[in-house]
This record gives sequence, structure tokens and C-alpha cells, in this order.
Amino acid sequence: MRFTKSIAGALLLAATATPAFAQEEAEAPDAFTITGSATVVSDYRFRGFSQTNEEATIQGGFTVAHESGLYVGTWGSGIGFNNGSEIDVFAGFAKEVTSGLTADVGVTAYFYPGAADTTIYEPYFSLTGTVGPATIKGGLAWAWGGQDSLGDDSAIYAYTDVAVGIPETPLKLKGHLGYAKSDSFLGGLDGEVLDYSIGAEVTWKALTLGVSYVNTDETTALGWKDAIGADGAVLFTLGASF
Repeated sequence: MRFTKSIAGALLLAATATPAFAQEEAEAPDAFTITGSATVVSDYRFRGFSQTNEEATIQGGFTVAHESGLYVGTWGSGIGFNNGSEIDVFAGFAKEVTSGLTADVGVTAYFYPGAADTTIYEPYFSLTGTVGPATIKGGLAWAWGGQDSLGDDSAIYAYTDVAVGIPETPLKLKGHLGYAKSDSFLGGLDGEVLDYSIGAEVTWKALTLGVSYVNTDETTALGWKDAIGADGAVLFTLGASF
């Protein structure tokens, strides 16, 4: 979740009576934005798989972005394994490449404090555009093999997200489709898995209430799909942004 806001201001009288470098120092903070969020979720699903044993948890994070397009941030969540917490650190560059189309490239490091050999590094790339009231995003993430957490196995994840705002209302409809391929645990039991969701959210000031249905095509053999929390479920979220 990334949100943007700006800080504006100018001291024209002072600028005429002070050196140029002093003016640049005064304006420097305006080049950066700090944004964040805090959210309660009924179940933390990562690419369709429950990370909290289908229990509720709290999530939050913040991002520092520069007007050039560079950004860095962190995000955390409670989970049901690896000592109970996940901390993600990410950095990247996002820029509008043409009218209405934004490219984003970066890398995410997934940390699980207190659990050895579990960190995953994953570069990513996405394109986001708008068509009328719809925002469409397509992306690709890749984790190379040789990492301690993945062994010799690499992992790739491709996805598309669609969000459609209902004009003159605070309601937004959302859809997601993702495809993971890996011989590691990121590829599910058979090495390939689809995840999908459909839902809606309502925003009021800084608060957003969401509901969605999420599922995967993971195998149901011997109750595997239910046992690992990859089954269909209705999720609820309540978040605040700043």
C-alpha cells in the first residue's frame, strides 16, 4: 500500500535576500514524502495462501519517496510460523513513462526475525495504467535460486490487478489473478498454482473497509488445500492511511 501526499510552501521574500544554496536547503524537504498505513485483516493471504493459520492479524508499514521516483520502505505483519512475524524491506524506482502509464522496478527482501535461513530476495517489475474509471496493473516478480530459503530452486510470479471506481461514490471494485511457478514451496505442491480474488472496498477519509473472496487452484488431494490454508475464503480488512 502506497499513498502520496505533498508539502507545499515558498518564502519568496527570503529567497531574494539569501544565497541560492540557502533557498535549496529550505526547499529540500519538499522533495520527499512519507506515507504509511495500518490495517487489521481477518486472514493474511500471500498469493492465495494463509500466513496466519486463517486467523486475524495486524499489519502496517511506511514508505519514503523522492520526487525523482526513488523510494524505500518497510512493511510488517503477524504470521503463524517462523516466530510469528514477517518484516519486508523494499526499494525501487517508479515513474510515469507515458501519459497514464507508470513503470515500477525494485526489489523486496522478506525477513522472518529469529528464524535462520528464511530470508527471500525478490526483484519485481510492474506497469500500471488507467482506462476510464479502471486502474489496471500487470507485474512480474522473480526470486533466484541459490538463496538459503529456496535452495537451488528459483520462483516466478506473474499477476494482474484491476480496480474500478464507481463514479460519485466511495466504492471500488477489485479483481486479482496470479500465477506462481517454482519447485520450491512458492510453487505449491505441484510446482504451479493460480490464485485469484474478487472484492470491493469503501473509503471514508483515511479509512478503508474491504471485503473479498480469495481462492487458489491448489490440489485438494488428501485434504492438502484446506490443511495449508489455500482454500476459498471471505476476507475482511479495515485500514487507515496517512
